[in-house]
Formats: sequence, C-alpha cells, structure tokens
Amino acid sequence: MTSGPQTISSRDNALLKDLRKLAQDSHAYRKQGRIWLEGDHLCRAALQRGLQPAMAVFQMSWFDRVGHDWTDAGGKVVIVEDALFDTISSLESPGRMGFVLPLPASPALEPQAPTVVLDGLQDAGNVGTILRSAGAFGFPQVLAMKGTAALWSPKVLRAGMGAHFGLRLIEGVLPEQLDALQVPLLATSSHQGDYLHRAKLPWPCAWVLGHEGQGVSAGLAQRASQFVRIVQPGGEESLNVGAAAAICLHASAAARS
Repeated sequence: MTSGPQTISSRDNALLKDLRKLAQDSHAYRKQGRIWLEGDHLCRAALQRGLQPAMAVFQMSWFDRVGHDWTDAGGKVVIVEDALFDTISSLESPGRMGFVLPLPASPALEPQAPTVVLDGLQDAGNVGTILRSAGAFGFPQVLAMKGTAALWSPKVLRAGMGAHFGLRLIEGVLPEQLDALQVPLLATSSHQGDYLHRAKLPWPCAWVLGHEGQGVSAGLAQRASQFVRIVQPGGEESLNVGAAAAICLHASAAARS
C-alpha cells in the first residue's frame, strides 16, 4: 500500500460522500467509473484475480486489528471512523472494509463463447446467483440485455461473491447484437419446448434467461433455436430464475462431459 493513510472523521467529507453514493446507488458506478467491493471475501476475490484497488477503505477498529494483512494490496489507504463507515454501507452488517476499483472496460462480444443472456432480469440476488452459476459451469460470457439489473452494482457484486472477476460481462445489449453470436440460443420456458432431461443440448450454446415475471421477450424468443423447460412434478408453476439457471447450466456442463 502507499504510505500516509488518510483518516476520515467528518460526516461531510467529500470522499465519504462519494463512497456513500458508490455503495448505495445501483448506477453510481457508471457515473464515477469505478466500483465498490465491500467485505473481506470480495476484496480477496479481486486480489486473487490479479486486480489492484485504487483505494482500500477500512473501518478504523478493523484496520487496527488486521491492517497488516493488507499491506500488499496496493492503492491509497483510507481509514474511516467506525460510526462513519457504517454510513457508507448499505448492508445490515457493514463489511468493515472495502475496495474501490476502476470499472472494467466492456469487452468485445466473443461470437463462439458459451454464453448466458440475461433478458430483463430485475432482482440483484438472481443476477448475482446466475453469475456464480455461469462461472461454475463453464459459461465465461454473460450478456445483460438493456433493462437488466446493473451488473456492477453493489448488490449484484455482493450476490456474485467474486464471480464477476472471472467472466466476460457486457451490459446494455440490444436484441440485434445477439445476431453476432455463432452459437445456438436456447430459451428457457415454463410451457413449451423439450424437457431438459430429454433434450439434446448443443455445445457451445447460449442460454437465454427471461424476466422473473414475463419470461423471455418476443425479440429474443424469435432468435432461439430451441426452447427448453424443466419438469416440475411438485406442481409449482415456475422455478425461481436463479434456480432454473443453475439447473440448465449444470445440464449443459454434464452433457458436455
């Protein structure tokens, strides 16, 4: 870390105000060009991927106890009085430390990559869960259609548990941009298509996961080469999209094996 930590003891400090916005506003990362990672786990996940924070922010009492563990993290060090650190966090139990990283540049779409397409998903928990499943089951590219929850927002980052840093993430995608994909699109459905356990799944492919209530939009449905549904003998009308994604992506990984 660089020498000379900055200590913040005023609620009206300009940097503290910027950090609050970054931590609490889902879209602030786009305006500021940087992202907020809160908590030991997320910060370590970033370091393990070779990312270096522009700023490391610590609750004062936490820094006094474990600051020596982070001497090689890099970036400017900011120490915030305990009560003030709590005003940054949007979590019920604040994470006691956080990193500020530059917002990663949006990568180019990879036409042949195994892909997950998020079609208007709104729930940050669902989106983060799906990113974790994508990373676990070998889908390195995630395309978020315009209208999907902000991928680099604090809530999605928290739910993703570090999965972001191993994925190619592209936001604000329009339907016509999917035409550049050279892999078949498989659309999830609750009422049509082959049952997943019987379906012949191509590899590589792109799974299209629809809005929690409305499902896959018409613009993407017409681009799908195959519809797939999950057998539900228990009688529920539909699965949570995060659970459905894990089942579908696992089936693809198993079929590939």
